[in-house]
Amino acid sequence: MTKHWHELLPVDRYSVSSAGLVHEYDRKVITLLYQPLIGPVSVSLYMTLWSELEENRLWSQSSLHYNLMNTMGLKLGDIFQARTKLEGIGLLNVYKKKTDEENQFLYELLPPLSPEQFFTDGMLNIYLYKKVGKVQFGRLKKFFCDAAVQVDEYKPVTKSFTEVFSSDHLDSLYVTDETMEELKPQQNYRFIGRVSAKELEGFQNTFDFELFFSGLQNALVPKKAFTPKVMDTIAKLSFLYGIDVFQMQKLVMGSMDADDQIDEEELRKAARDWYQIEYHSGMPALTDRMQPAIHLTPMDGEPETKEEMYIRQLETVSPRERLIQLSGGGEPSKSDLQIIEGIMLNQNLNPGVVNVLIDYVMIKTDMKLTKAYCEKIASHWARKKVVTVKDAMELAKSEHRQYQSWATGKKQNNTSARKAIRTEIVPDWMKDEQSVRSGENKKNKENKENKENPDETDLDAWKRQMEDRLNNL
Repeated sequence: MTKHWHELLPVDRYSVSSAGLVHEYDRKVITLLYQPLIGPVSVSLYMTLWSELEENRLWSQSSLHYNLMNTMGLKLGDIFQARTKLEGIGLLNVYKKKTDEENQFLYELLPPLSPEQFFTDGMLNIYLYKKVGKVQFGRLKKFFCDAAVQVDEYKPVTKSFTEVFSSDHLDSLYVTDETMEELKPQQNYRFIGRVSAKELEGFQNTFDFELFFSGLQNALVPKKAFTPKVMDTIAKLSFLYGIDVFQMQKLVMGSMDADDQIDEEELRKAARDWYQIEYHSGMPALTDRMQPAIHLTPMDGEPETKEEMYIRQLETVSPRERLIQLSGGGEPSKSDLQIIEGIMLNQNLNPGVVNVLIDYVMIKTDMKLTKAYCEKIASHWARKKVVTVKDAMELAKSEHRQYQSWATGKKQNNTSARKAIRTEIVPDWMKDEQSVRSGENKKNKENKENKENPDETDLDAWKRQMEDRLNNL
């Protein structure tokens, strides 16, 4: 993930434009339907940019991001994160022009989906249902709906254009090229109007259609059934429910109708049923894939040391991808994913912090994720308000002995004179500090043994002294 100061600076200028008229009704749609998914900061940024547009105009004056920071009372990192959420959900297009003197950004506001498009989207409506719950979702649906007029009970009597108007052929309709040019807007101008909302993008890039088609027999599912709309639906369902290629093949074959067409509604229902059976959950939730930009560890330029590279790696992968890396490319088990999902949702830990937890627990428990052990450490980090990878690593170092006692289930017996010495496995980023501590402990132990057990030379001298005293007696 690119850090915001590599992309954006307070001195960079920006202008706001609109792809078309954004209506007042759109404000209700964004506030009530989009805000639960992208958060109040992103909605506030959209409204602030919207207010900079003059009434019934498509452009604003140029301004500095520093002024935007003062207006919203936010850091630049927060604004950058809010901007990326608006981009991802289809409410903002961003364009950049780099000059020798400065960088200039163009923020093009896009209208939201209509209520009907939103509630029938098949993805955003599911995320909203998971976020707000059944009762509030029903209230929102009722708010954006109204009673339908039963047109079937009436007879259409509307007159057509030709029935009302006629064309006067007595006056010649003499139209020249110059006249046609007059009908068009001036160069570099466009008509103000309403544009359609931007559809969510990027899903087909995350789904391996080549592998998908190689596993389907043409006799069962003909190639013509895979229209662009159907392929987009398959990619969205795969992203939404985490369905792999092979499972999607089975769902698609089960969604064929009598005309050898793929029933999209049946496919959605099959995917939803599979998810509920597989994960024992009602609906999936919309979460950040990687560590939020605001909680990235500050670095001067590119990472140089091994520790900085390790931190960068944990900040730029999701917990699921981290589990795949640790297993050598194998798909993580359902139980492991449920443990991680529960920690992220219940303890509200950032993805990068969860990656540190995964590495620590995996190494301490012989590459096994123990639910009770993970949850105990995660709840401790949540109480400590750990939000960055660096903080998680430092806390793991300082509390290592305590976590070790949780893992073994018993306290170390300090009263034993002699113990079996074993090599303790720790993550690489803890080895330096552990070596220092082990050296100090070893030195203290040797000093203690020297005091309790005198060497053989001193013992022989003491014996001879006692024999001399007995002989004198």
